[in-house]
Amino acid sequence: MKKSLTREEMRELDRKAIEEYKIPGIILMENAGRNVAEEVVKMVHNLQAVKIAILCGKGNNGGDGYVVARHLHNLGIPVDVFLLAKITDILQDGDAATNLHILLNMKIPLKEVVDIRCINILLKDLNGYTLIADALFGTGLSGEVREPFKTLIRGVNKLNRPVISVDIPSGLDCNNGSILGAAIKATKTVTFAAGKKGFYLGDGPNYTGEVIVTDISIPRELILS
Repeated sequence: MKKSLTREEMRELDRKAIEEYKIPGIILMENAGRNVAEEVVKMVHNLQAVKIAILCGKGNNGGDGYVVARHLHNLGIPVDVFLLAKITDILQDGDAATNLHILLNMKIPLKEVVDIRCINILLKDLNGYTLIADALFGTGLSGEVREPFKTLIRGVNKLNRPVISVDIPSGLDCNNGSILGAAIKATKTVTFAAGKKGFYLGDGPNYTGEVIVTDISIPRELILS
């Protein structure tokens, strides 16, 4: 098994990269989103004939998703973003806010999905997409997934569509691989800097699919230390 990290270790790695090495968090987010977009391209054939749905939560994992959307859009790939939060709640500050501003300025289609009724409509609409990108929850999630996320995740798992997860399948515990109420069953997981402990424990191997570890510019010596 290659080196794998807990959520606490990954959080500390991010902190050191940002605070000690002075790498802005938005650069890490940009690299993460671009890397995921590259893996999406590998999963589809005729790029102009596909349609990608990106499911975004309110945190930095969602911010990665906005970057994915931008890069796919710039490649001419049709992409729609579905935000499981209020736009106004995200635009206040932070790296995710910056990337959401860019997304809105580029007029990339984005729709708020904030309750069970909207979730049920979304799940029907997702049948019309070629691939779904999961950017709902990151490695920091430790409590049980709540509604309406639980209904969305379970519904996505019932769709016959490939799913690519950003950093970790949403709802999978980063540390022990347990399912936090509900978890995305990914076709491919694109994770950052190093694998995560939960990928190889508990239910992790059944939910991560193909695991791709990508470099987002965190210094190598930090990862190896």
